[in-house]
Amino acid sequence: MLVDYIKEFIRFGLKQAYACLFGGFLLLVMIVTKYWYPLESIHRYDFIFLSAIAFQVFLLATKLETWRESLVIVIFHIVATVMELFKTSDAIGSWYYPEDYYFGIANVPLFTGFMYSAVGSYLARVWRLFDFQYSNYPNKKLTIALVIAIYLNFFTHHFIWDFRWVLLALTVWMFFSTRIYFRVIEQHRSMPLLLGWFLVSLFIWFAENIATFVDIWHYPNQSESWRLVSWAKLSSWYLLMLLSFVLVSLINQVTLFTSQKASTNLAEAKS
Repeated sequence: MLVDYIKEFIRFGLKQAYACLFGGFLLLVMIVTKYWYPLESIHRYDFIFLSAIAFQVFLLATKLETWRESLVIVIFHIVATVMELFKTSDAIGSWYYPEDYYFGIANVPLFTGFMYSAVGSYLARVWRLFDFQYSNYPNKKLTIALVIAIYLNFFTHHFIWDFRWVLLALTVWMFFSTRIYFRVIEQHRSMPLLLGWFLVSLFIWFAENIATFVDIWHYPNQSESWRLVSWAKLSSWYLLMLLSFVLVSLINQVTLFTSQKASTNLAEAKS
């Protein structure tokens, strides 16, 4: 019995590593180029951008990534770039990119969209690898309305009251009883979906600290010396995780968990 649990734990880790393939590669390039970057003819940010594109082509050519998953990356890149342009504008200045670049728009180097795409890529992959199924999943139209409000709040809170805590409360109310079922080898196991989002958000927060440490971007309070990213940023990442999840759910089918014996005959989630 213990051997079976160890085997399942190892398989879980391997599947998670595979799901993080694109994000892990991107973070690795960021770290390596911080401490060793011999190219003088191309800016570091541009090299990261071209490396991300090359890696995407490699994943598709080797069929390590599906075309459906690449579509997720494109969608995330567009949505993220729009938000980046606003957040890094001179009038807002939520964060900034300290190095030079050629491939960029206004204050945003183009590789930044891939950072958000890495989250979407992870969700799309992990959804497929672990055969995600759900119980008590809320109405899809309500989830879409919620994430639209979340996305708009990322912009409007600079001008009016910040509704993030109201949106977080709505999220808890809508998804409190929702469980996510995942299959590592044969048997489906489950956890509260809200907990799953928190764990992924925490992992992203750790990655964010690494990225700011290696000068990918800085927050205003990091302009003179690096310091730990505020724990309050977890609320932003949690909302972004919900936004990312619902975007992926529009491409991947949301299926309701019935039972182990009937797992091949799943009902579609309420639309």
